[in-house]
Amino acid sequence: QVQLVESGGGSVQAGGSLRLSCAASDYTVSMNVMAWFRQAPGKERGGVATIDSAGRKKYADSVTGRFTNSKDTAKTTLYLQMNRLNPEDTAMYYCAGSGWRTYVYYIRHQDFDYWGRGTQVTVSS
Repeated sequence: QVQLVESGGGSVQAGGSLRLSCAASDYTVSMNVMAWFRQAPGKERGGVATIDSAGRKKYADSVTGRFTNSKDTAKTTLYLQMNRLNPEDTAMYYCAGSGWRTYVYYIRHQDFDYWGRGTQVTVSS
């Protein structure tokens, strides 16, 4: 059974930074496209960033220039470096992986097969 385990969430003040990690138990999944999603209370889960098997990255407009997505394939770990955080970034952040897709055109939750349980990020003003 594929497991994705997020860590690194916490509480920070606006303007601060956090680095999220997602450890994948399956090497194949870690080599396919992976993504970060987030969900704030009362809102739908939305895509934040993806990184495909060739290392190409996509970001939601709201985080472009502030967040950086990376992957350490040797450690089968996905990272999300989040800088210049603001209160609108407050959400539960989820890691997602695909069983077979190596690339996605859009950051859509329906394209991903495996999900972590999430890590909470809270940004205070």
